[in-house]
Amino acid sequence: MPPLNPFPPGPTSARRGAQGLAPRALLERVRKAVDAEPLDRASAVAIAEWLERDPGRIVEPLLDAGRALGRRGHGRQITVSKNVFIPLTNLCRDRCAYCTFAKQPDDPAAHTYSLDEVRDTVRGARGAGCQEALFCLGDKPEIAYRSHRAWLDARGYATTGEYLVEACRIAFAEGIFPHTNAGVLSAQEMSALRPYNASMGLMLESVSPRLRERGQAHYYAPDKEPELRVRMTREAGALRIPFTSGILIGIGETAEERVDTLLAIRELHREHGHVQEVIVQNFHPKPGTGMSEWPRPSDELMAGTVALARLLLGPSMNLQAPPNLSPTSLDLLVRSGLNDWGGVSPVTIDFINPEAPWPELDLLRERTEAAGYTLRERLAVYPEYLLGRPDFFEPEMLARLRAAADADGYAR
Repeated sequence: MPPLNPFPPGPTSARRGAQGLAPRALLERVRKAVDAEPLDRASAVAIAEWLERDPGRIVEPLLDAGRALGRRGHGRQITVSKNVFIPLTNLCRDRCAYCTFAKQPDDPAAHTYSLDEVRDTVRGARGAGCQEALFCLGDKPEIAYRSHRAWLDARGYATTGEYLVEACRIAFAEGIFPHTNAGVLSAQEMSALRPYNASMGLMLESVSPRLRERGQAHYYAPDKEPELRVRMTREAGALRIPFTSGILIGIGETAEERVDTLLAIRELHREHGHVQEVIVQNFHPKPGTGMSEWPRPSDELMAGTVALARLLLGPSMNLQAPPNLSPTSLDLLVRSGLNDWGGVSPVTIDFINPEAPWPELDLLRERTEAAGYTLRERLAVYPEYLLGRPDFFEPEMLARLRAAADADGYAR
C-alpha cells in the first residue's frame, strides 16, 4: 500500500484537525485502522471534518486505507443485484425537503399498484433475469389520506402494511425474492412480511434530531425521527431479518453527525449481527423541492465518506454506494473500499431518483473490471447469511434461496 502520509516533515500546528489532532497524527490513526486497530470516534470526526473542509489533502490516503481494508474482507470482488423496482404506492405522509417520490392523492402522478400490476411486473422482471423485487413505498399514507384508507378498505385491507404483505406473497410465489423498504414498520408488520422477504431495509439516514427542526430536511417527516428508525433496526435484529441500513450525506448534517450515524449502525449490528449491508448514499438535488438549490456532495466527499465508513465498520461489512448517483466517479468509488453496487435494474427506473438512470450492467462490469475487480451477481441476501445463518430465514425461503444460489452463495 502506498505511504499514507502525504505531508513533508515540519511543524503542523497551523494545520491541526478537529479535536486538536495534527494531520500526521490523524493519518497514523488511519494506518492503524487498516492494521485492525479500530478507528476511535474522535479521530473519525476529525477526519470527516478535514475531508469536508479540504478533501484534496486527505482523500487519497483515506481511499488507500479504505481499499486495503475492503480487499482484506472481500478480495477483488464487487457484487450487484439484478432487480426490479416496484413502488407499491407513492403516497406518503412524510414530506422530506429533497424528495420527489412522495405524491398527494390529487396529484395525477399518484399511483398505487394493483395486485395484478405487481404480478405482471414480476413476471416481466423474471423474464429479464431479475432475481430481486425491491418494494419501496411511502410511509403510512393511510394515516394522512382518507381516500387511501377507503381504497384499502374496498379491497379488504386495514393498512398499507397488510396490503404490502400480500404483494410480497405474490412476488415470492411468482419466483422472485422480495426486499422491502417501506419506511418505519412495527415488529408485528416485519414479522408478517418475514416469510415472503429475503431481506428488508431502512436507511437510518442520520441520527441527528436536529434535522427534524424547523427549516431542516426532515421537519415535515415524522417517520424520519431517529429514535423510530433506530428502534425498527433493532427490532429487525431481534426478528433475525437480514437488514440493510445506511446514511444519506449532504442533507444538512455535520461531519460529526455522519460519524455518529455510522457508529450507531455499527452498534446495532453488534447487538444482533443482522445488518447485512450499509449504503453510503449522496443527496441529489431535484427541481421543485425545497432543497433544489443545495449543492450535491463532491465526488471526493462521497468516496472519502465510503472509505471512512469502511474504517469504522470493518473489513467484513458489505458496503455499498449507488452507481447511478455517482456516474462520473465510479473509478473513485471502486478505490474507496466498497464491495457492492446495490440493486441495478434492467427493466425499471430508480423511482426515488428518476433523474439518475441506472448504468448498463455491461458497462458497469467493464468499469469494475478496468479497475482490477470482478463483478459478481448476488441475490437479495448475501452469501454469508444464506450459507452461514439459516436461522435468519423461514424454511421455504431458505430452500428457494439455496436453489437459486451457486455453491458460494451467489446468484446462479
